[in-house]
Amino acid sequence: ASLAIVQMAMAGDPDILTDFVLPMNLTNVDGNFFTFTGMRVLVAAPPPLTFKVFKASLAEFPALNGQSVSYAVLLFPSGSINPVHTHPRSAELLFLSEGSLEVGFVDTTNKLFTQTLQPGDLFVFPKGLVHFQYNADTKVPALAISAFGSSNAGTVSLPNTLFNTSIDDNVLALSFKTDVATIQKLKAGLAPKN
Repeated sequence: ASLAIVQMAMAGDPDILTDFVLPMNLTNVDGNFFTFTGMRVLVAAPPPLTFKVFKASLAEFPALNGQSVSYAVLLFPSGSINPVHTHPRSAELLFLSEGSLEVGFVDTTNKLFTQTLQPGDLFVFPKGLVHFQYNADTKVPALAISAFGSSNAGTVSLPNTLFNTSIDDNVLALSFKTDVATIQKLKAGLAPKN
């Protein structure tokens, strides 16, 4: 009999064998290395006119390397949306601090789970599943804080991935059971504004 060895693919942060990981160019650190000041801009700032995300992930905060955590603050003006997206390397735990949000995700059986969140509510988006957040309130902005179980959760925006890349228009038209003209209209609507 033969023995088959199956290796499971893991999409997450690897375990580290030290307390923390220093960048190659650093040998000696102090408390400053473990401090992120990038959220200070949020204190007493006026609400943004469009949806904004402020991240504290591995790219912005190198001390997170190997710690399997990251953070984001999401600011939703009235009527704004965080478009459908996924995080391939982490679940997301969202805490709503101000306003209200319509949130939801779709599982692998295509079942939609939605909820209207109020301040103080938490909602979990399972790892890798398509999800969204929408501030349906026409007058009140919303503020949410998201925690991730990865220092680099990754974000894949479905609208941008599908319609703002060079995927062939015919492939998209066939995939969405529509015509090339419709795909081109969608692409034009998502094109960066100059």
